[in-house]
Amino acid sequence: MEIQRLLTSLSTRILTQFGAVILAVIALIAYNYDFIYPFYAENQLTDTGLIINSAIVLLFLLGIGNIFFHLLRYRREEAAIVSVINNIESANPDYLEGVPVSSLIAQRHGTMRTIRKANGEINHAALASMLSADEATQFGLIRFINSILILTGVFGTIVSLSIALLGASDLIDSADASLGGMGLVIHGMSTALSTTITAIVSYAIFGYFYTRLGDVQTHCLSAIEQLTSVYLLPRYVKSEEGVVNQISDLIKSVIVAAERLKQTQDTYHDAALTLQQTIGVNQQQADRFADELAQVRQILREGFRLPPEADKEEL
Repeated sequence: MEIQRLLTSLSTRILTQFGAVILAVIALIAYNYDFIYPFYAENQLTDTGLIINSAIVLLFLLGIGNIFFHLLRYRREEAAIVSVINNIESANPDYLEGVPVSSLIAQRHGTMRTIRKANGEINHAALASMLSADEATQFGLIRFINSILILTGVFGTIVSLSIALLGASDLIDSADASLGGMGLVIHGMSTALSTTITAIVSYAIFGYFYTRLGDVQTHCLSAIEQLTSVYLLPRYVKSEEGVVNQISDLIKSVIVAAERLKQTQDTYHDAALTLQQTIGVNQQQADRFADELAQVRQILREGFRLPPEADKEEL
């Protein structure tokens, strides 16, 4: 089916992009290490830049790790959906054969089965809303990081500018501290630039994969709802039109069975008539055979001049 191809290609493509971008970033950092390391670590009057940049990177790694985890999770969900479709297409009575019990499609199937056992009404729209709301809660940390990641760069810029202003104040207040004040000004501007660059690059990469994660989630949930509508609802929900169609098919089957029964009864009736005729013919043949046998006995007695049977009994 088309849905199988789309599910497989989407998850594989995004995970491939994820790996390619991470490897490209690592390669660029390694290639420009001689420039990046002095810019971020050497000749720093304070540890402010190192602390803020480390916090930005750690926040980015935490968020990107969560995105990677959810991409793998949705890939497993897509594989479970494809397994269910394969089971259905191969006429397997067990839709969930080879499907993990913890998967979303297995939980959807179990929910519908529970509602049916309780003789409740299955509301597809309500099930879809509950699933969408539940999945939205999975991205709380990712949304938080996406919201504050760019702000960490702004925070670093503000702190760095504060350091630069402190150095400028020293320049103004004391000529003896001019060298130290100028160093603080340069250090503050450098730190502001480094934290801004780190935050922007991290936010750009994180924002792209956060958007792609949303696409995967939407596509996966859409596949679950499509599978529910096409395969599961006809199994668990009996509409008036479906009941009418089933009754119509049942009536047709009964009519066909009645016609076959009538044909069988006609066959048995014809066989009974034939058997009765055969018994009559056999009876006639038996009577004729008895008469002929009596005639033969009479002829034999006359030929051998035997006394009649009555005289023989008297002797």
